[in-house]
Amino acid sequence: MAGLATSFGSGAMTNSISEIAQAELLFLIGTNTTEAHPVIGYKMRQAARKGAKLTVVDPRRIELAEEADYWLRIRPGTDIPFLNGLMNIIIAENLYDRVFVEERTENFAALKETVEKYTPGYVSGLTGIPVEDLYAVARLYAGTDKAMIFYTLGITEHVCGTNNVMSIANLAMLTGHMGRPGTGVNPIRGQNNVQGACDMGALPNVFSGYQRVIDPVAREKFEQAWGVSLPGEIGLMIPEMFDRANAGEVKAMYILGENPVLTDPNSNHIRSGLEKLEFLVVHELFLTETAEYADVILPAASFAETDGTFTNTERRVQRVRKAVEPLPGKTNWQVIMALGEKMGYPMSYGSAEEIFKEMASLTPSYGGISYARIDEKGLQWPCPTADHPGTPYLHANSFVRGRGLFQSIEHIPPAEMPDQEYPFLLSTGRILYHYNVTTPYSAAIKSMWPEEYAEVNPEDAARLGFVTGDTARVTSRRGEVTAKVRVTDRVPPGMIWMSFHYGESPTNVLTSAALDPVTKTGEYKVCAIKIEKIREAV
Repeated sequence: MAGLATSFGSGAMTNSISEIAQAELLFLIGTNTTEAHPVIGYKMRQAARKGAKLTVVDPRRIELAEEADYWLRIRPGTDIPFLNGLMNIIIAENLYDRVFVEERTENFAALKETVEKYTPGYVSGLTGIPVEDLYAVARLYAGTDKAMIFYTLGITEHVCGTNNVMSIANLAMLTGHMGRPGTGVNPIRGQNNVQGACDMGALPNVFSGYQRVIDPVAREKFEQAWGVSLPGEIGLMIPEMFDRANAGEVKAMYILGENPVLTDPNSNHIRSGLEKLEFLVVHELFLTETAEYADVILPAASFAETDGTFTNTERRVQRVRKAVEPLPGKTNWQVIMALGEKMGYPMSYGSAEEIFKEMASLTPSYGGISYARIDEKGLQWPCPTADHPGTPYLHANSFVRGRGLFQSIEHIPPAEMPDQEYPFLLSTGRILYHYNVTTPYSAAIKSMWPEEYAEVNPEDAARLGFVTGDTARVTSRRGEVTAKVRVTDRVPPGMIWMSFHYGESPTNVLTSAALDPVTKTGEYKVCAIKIEKIREAV
């Protein structure tokens, strides 16, 4: 993507968390960092209080918006015109980094032609952001030496999520905010080892280290290491798996550590797919909503019951050490190894470290990482040799493809917008206390935030007769849920915001089935709903 495939293709930060303290500007778009990533959010607050400028682009008044120099209340689904609008101003006022553009990028003329159409007035009309704020933020970002962009699911969970990311890359390259400390494009991964799972090849198109399965050279290397013949076709993404399950083409699944019934969009489609399977194995810590559909449930081991590594959002590979013996008697890798033997593929690994050594020998970006080297402090990939110090920031001298490629990207509206029948826009996200879907499993956490709330703007609440604490029925074209109402100006008029943590109010029954065509990520951030008060029986 835009010549930054190693970092953006894997979703990793180009720079390091410690560099937040060095940055002069933190540019946040589509990230509620203090709730979804509280440690990084705290570091952002520290930096802002020490003088770093803070720009927050979010339709919802999140905590960091309270401390921001600029809070831009963008209309959901208009990130591309907003970013193009900033680039329009930067190019028109000759604020871009001419040396960086000429020496390290290509296709600038096409980018310029595209963004010329996104004038400040036009962009303001689409996004709802005042023209004067567009000028102020464009000048601030282009004129600051060390500026870091951060984004999360508010950018990627759209039908144009991939294009949103490429637009951010365009902006960073245009201004030369790349390849130096305190700069870069920094997506913050959603969970502690999402980066590590992707690095290890938990994707249908790559082996470990993003080596493509369609590359015969890469495939031959893994075939020799594992002593098997490997398919050269790209596999299915998760939404495709459930489409095929509903069609009767996928007949069995093994789900490890995921709860798609609660977390995936359009969850009634997920449920029907699970019901149509002939055989379902769920390998899990708890009896989740998904595990209730299983033919066989295998008990999983938690992080505290196993040895291994996590790779965090800044590409840092760190040791994980067993604190207690696994209650199931086996760790997850031992269960998988035993299953492999039963299915005719014996594996004889004696430890997690032995597995890591094999993986590192097959993965150039991990080639210089070993348990001994990360015993006390982790290393950031790429780290190709045993004497390499790791890489705190990427693209110092060149991009993966040589020159960074500007992409000409036009506005792509959301797949579903409010209409007369469903007049409100629903957006979803996380809350600090539950983080993901811990609600049923911790009485202490549940006591702090015991139930789902639908956030409703005071104007809408007055018109519909809601007060905080009322129970509402929230309905989309895909299903309905009930939730308590919280009246707040954190959300703008016309928008409802909910989290997805509660099995009693499974918000993803409502969310859109529309997907980004490249990543197959659901459009969790925009769908059309109606909300009505439930009258209590007298």
